[in-house]
Amino acid sequence: MDLARENTWVWIPLPQKFQAPMILKLILGFCWYLLHLMVNLRHMGSSVNDLLFSYIISMGLLLKHQNLQLDELNSLAVVVDSEEAKNTTKIKQLLCWLSSIGIKYVILYDMQGVLKQTIRTDLESLTNTSMTPCSVVDAKMVTSLFHFEKMAIEIISLADGKEGVAKAASFLYSEHMKDDSEICYRSEPDFTESDVANALKATGSAGAEPDLLLVYGPARCHLGFPAWRLRYTEIVHMGRLRSMKFAVIVKTMHDFSKKHQNYGK
Repeated sequence: MDLARENTWVWIPLPQKFQAPMILKLILGFCWYLLHLMVNLRHMGSSVNDLLFSYIISMGLLLKHQNLQLDELNSLAVVVDSEEAKNTTKIKQLLCWLSSIGIKYVILYDMQGVLKQTIRTDLESLTNTSMTPCSVVDAKMVTSLFHFEKMAIEIISLADGKEGVAKAASFLYSEHMKDDSEICYRSEPDFTESDVANALKATGSAGAEPDLLLVYGPARCHLGFPAWRLRYTEIVHMGRLRSMKFAVIVKTMHDFSKKHQNYGK
């Protein structure tokens, strides 16, 4: 007579030394995913907030953004990724918007000197024109005509910064050699920050120090912009050049006008 076989499952608990690491991994993994979710939600909320503000400013609903107080903004620097700097249409549109806002001095910078090769000739032709049309696509609060002559534009690259450092170093070396007549008893150079600043000014490599620097590109850094010109500069990452919006620029200018800098005092 065949007897039915019954399968019985017996649960054997894992040793305690194996349970603790597994529980710890589960807890850490849950915390990591929770933190990742919170960061993504915060980033999404910030993007939606910026988009909403851009729409409101573009419609001219915020009066405080129409009359910007830019007395403290003597010069503005725009750092563009070299790949995105090839889009001359966007660069010209950006310059139109900055001139419409009332910026007086703009420093254009990219690492590889693309702007010098692509847009210098166009800027020279635009400068010789008394009035240039500027069509604002996503804003209704700016007139379509403005004088390009009212805004001075400086174009630099990484090579200019290297050349400035080389000239300053050569100037300091020559001054040090001139002071020490005896070669055998020449002392070690002890240069201070003021000595370097004076050398940069003497060689014409100091340049204007921008109060605000806008970075366009994937990188959140100044991409090699001359560091000696950024002592008190406010740096703002604006995202990709192809997705720039006039309202975001206006909001950035408004936020800058409301800030107080004590310059270390």
